[in-house]
Amino acid sequence: MDYLPMFARLEGRPVLLVGGGEVALRKARLLLAAGARLTLVSPDIAPEFQELAGRFTHLPVRFTPGHLAGQILVVAATDDPEVNALVYQSATELGLFVNLVDDPARSSFIFPSIIDRSPIVVAVSSGGKAPVLVRLLRERLESLLPRHLGGLAELSGRVRVKAKRVLSSISDRRRFWERAFASNTLAGLIEKEDWQGAEGWLNEGLDKAQTEVGEVVLVGAGPGDPGLLTLKALQQIQQAEVVLYDQLVSPEILDLVRRDATLVSVGKKAGAHSVPQEETNRLLVEYARAGNRVVRLKGGDPFMFGRGGEELEVLADEGIPFSVVPGITAAAGATAYAGIPLTHRDHAQSAVFITGHCQKEGTQPDWQQLAATNQTLVIYMGLMRSEHIQQQLVGHGRKGSTPIAIIERGTQARQKVLTGTLDELATLAAQAMSPSLIVIGEVVALRDRLAWFGEQASAGAGSQELKLVSLA
Repeated sequence: MDYLPMFARLEGRPVLLVGGGEVALRKARLLLAAGARLTLVSPDIAPEFQELAGRFTHLPVRFTPGHLAGQILVVAATDDPEVNALVYQSATELGLFVNLVDDPARSSFIFPSIIDRSPIVVAVSSGGKAPVLVRLLRERLESLLPRHLGGLAELSGRVRVKAKRVLSSISDRRRFWERAFASNTLAGLIEKEDWQGAEGWLNEGLDKAQTEVGEVVLVGAGPGDPGLLTLKALQQIQQAEVVLYDQLVSPEILDLVRRDATLVSVGKKAGAHSVPQEETNRLLVEYARAGNRVVRLKGGDPFMFGRGGEELEVLADEGIPFSVVPGITAAAGATAYAGIPLTHRDHAQSAVFITGHCQKEGTQPDWQQLAATNQTLVIYMGLMRSEHIQQQLVGHGRKGSTPIAIIERGTQARQKVLTGTLDELATLAAQAMSPSLIVIGEVVALRDRLAWFGEQASAGAGSQELKLVSLA
């Protein structure tokens, strides 16, 4: 970090500005807006300084080191290199912060690009290395930050005293403000500039805050690559106070959870249910009843073989508010990263998703339908029953030469893809680890041409591809 970002309070404090041209005028406006007691040293000043008449002291002389006496900050904005050099040397010898406009090498501080929504102020700087890039960033931020943001900050300041009195703990106050700022009701009042109504709404919310039940957001984390999180999913996990997560959620995504949130593993993995479903349901209810904003974070999409519906039924029975943020399911994400299209007009006109786990009461799927050609069959959690799946599909008419793939840790840096034929499914499955996805169908053969992610996409050695070649 070349510069330490700081916000300096200049109200009523002495600042020296050397120069009287257009650039100096811009700096004068900025310094006066911050409340500085400004002295301007320059033999001549631009006529536009007249708009600032009475707000600064003008010394119509050439700069000398004596002008630095009593100043706390110095800005040189002249087109005379000798004057600028003298300002820099003199200020540096006195230990003063000095800025030479457009000369960051001889400046102990610089002026950032500013987005002003006072009292909210955002500053962006590249240390003078990329001013055009900074300007573009500033334009983008200007469009993103609401024009009433400053008014909202002022309003919050007025209500803050009552919030500290009513809500004794920091976590309770943080929760109140986060919910308030996310409210469409408050946003609507502020958009209409109904500040009195907004303040009344906040005060009413404070009166109810101590008795409010929390809420649960069911969030799909996608197949593993954090870049596949939806924007709404990212917002929710960064606002959550408690996150209950499965083992299928990648460490990279967990790193995005806010640092002060409570993380609770309710890890579900094939063959290793470390927390019973009933206990997960109980924890969701308990944390929500304590007033927390709870995120139930699931790998893939929560409604795709994820028991998300079962958990929401429990919340509905308990009267706890909830919402759902869908995620990219593994069948869509992992196959895309493996270079395997789910459908293709020459090979598969449909795709069928099933789970390898037994259904309730041992009910068997319609193997005759699943063995149909011209479709892609995607099997979640099927490693442990791969031999049974292989036998049933072949026995019901699917050719043993049908291409298959097992995608391990799909979309992640450690993704591994094993390819072969249906006759080799059980053998390949023995080489794979959970979480893995089984893909069966002619579309798998397209991987040889369409693979793009990971080492398989490059022509070099050391590929993660493990292809089982039949000797039959």
